[in-house]
Amino acid sequence: MTAKLKQAQFPIVCLGASAGGLTPCLRIIEKLPRDLGLAIVLVRHGRRQTYFAEIVRQHTDMPVQCICQGLEVEPRYIYITPPNCDLVISDSRFQLNRQSKPHGWPDIITIFLKSLAKSWPGSVVAVILSGLAADGVTALQVIKAAGGITIAQRVETAHYPEMPLNAIKSGFVDYVLSPAAIARALVKIARSSARAGNHG
Repeated sequence: MTAKLKQAQFPIVCLGASAGGLTPCLRIIEKLPRDLGLAIVLVRHGRRQTYFAEIVRQHTDMPVQCICQGLEVEPRYIYITPPNCDLVISDSRFQLNRQSKPHGWPDIITIFLKSLAKSWPGSVVAVILSGLAADGVTALQVIKAAGGITIAQRVETAHYPEMPLNAIKSGFVDYVLSPAAIARALVKIARSSARAGNHG
């Protein structure tokens, strides 16, 4: 099996979060089974190093890894972005760059999602969670054009609803769900992908 075919067998899920995004991230990942055949990438705004990874580990049985330069993406892992970096993916590996927008509202979610749409041969799921402004929103159209799935958190469940609301207003969101319902949707997506791979 070639590396590209191996890649294409599992989806990548981007959980894009900003202000108030920790709680919905935890509510989602704590409901995901350990053997779920997809990769979860938590892309969140943050200017300083925090104990985010340690907090996440307390809410999941899946292995949690902080992203470093050149790290290969694998299924059944949760990956966490470091602060002050843009993230892209190339040849199934994470690439970190100095944050291109160090002032004002970051666009790290947008940059990563556009990279996935361009470079990842498998399925992509974009999830926009609580936050201010509109990071990730302009990438939703390209995710859908590449055959991906787009999800926004229900605004009434978001502490800061601006980011998911802007996503919904874009017209390129497939599902508007609570964090618990997002977790259930990801399980269904992973199982559907696994069945497709078994029949491929």
